[in-house]
Amino acid sequence: MSDFGKNIRLNRVLNEPGRGTLVVAFDHALVLGPIPGTEDPCGRISRFVQARVDALLLNLGLIQRCIACFPRSATPGIIARIDWTTIWNSLSQGERGVLRSCMLAGVEDALRHGADAVLSYLVVGTGDGDFEAGEIARNAQLARECERLGVPLIIETLARGKEVENPADPKWIRRHTRMAVELGADVIKTDFAGSVAAMREVVESCPIPILVLGGSRNDGAMDVVRSVMEAGAAGVFFGRNVFQSDDIAGFLRQARSILNGESR
Repeated sequence: MSDFGKNIRLNRVLNEPGRGTLVVAFDHALVLGPIPGTEDPCGRISRFVQARVDALLLNLGLIQRCIACFPRSATPGIIARIDWTTIWNSLSQGERGVLRSCMLAGVEDALRHGADAVLSYLVVGTGDGDFEAGEIARNAQLARECERLGVPLIIETLARGKEVENPADPKWIRRHTRMAVELGADVIKTDFAGSVAAMREVVESCPIPILVLGGSRNDGAMDVVRSVMEAGAAGVFFGRNVFQSDDIAGFLRQARSILNGESR
């Protein structure tokens, strides 16, 4: 079976070699509610589009509601989040937290919404064998569906839970990124490993592109972008660092300059 459909769609999301990819994640409200920076979602999306980001991660509902934000001449790649998890709330509840995840849509649904790729979670280290077996099963099924329809699969791989002392430990990141490769992912979204050397070790051990997530808003975001590029990763997947910024356009310009190799 030819992968030309996947390749064409991936080209709408990933930059060419030598230029890092800049993706804005704007899917937080489904899990966290209307946190600061998610107000006026269509207005925010318009600002991301105007800044010429390479791609946006959105839930299907916002793709529907904000279709007017996507001009014909400058529409970024669209990545559809098609699953949901309790992992973030469960971790804050300690032993009382219940781990659950589920699919919200299929690949065909994402295609009907204009998506170029789909994205799902893969969480390990929870200490809950049934939960993690479900993570594997649903990602495997999703990968087969993506293969059948020629749609790129991005898996967000994370180590979280009672077995994980440090989510940025390269041993954990190498483990779950390789699990995603074996399941059939085309691209990975994952944590920064804490240093250029550690992140390079992860990148070199992974045969598919890695986009590094930004996590909570922090003052060292640009240092992370520089380190990510020096480590050889494919780019960044920033959310709160962008949409909670006091200067969204300025933040994105600076990040783009680093990703293009203009100011490292």
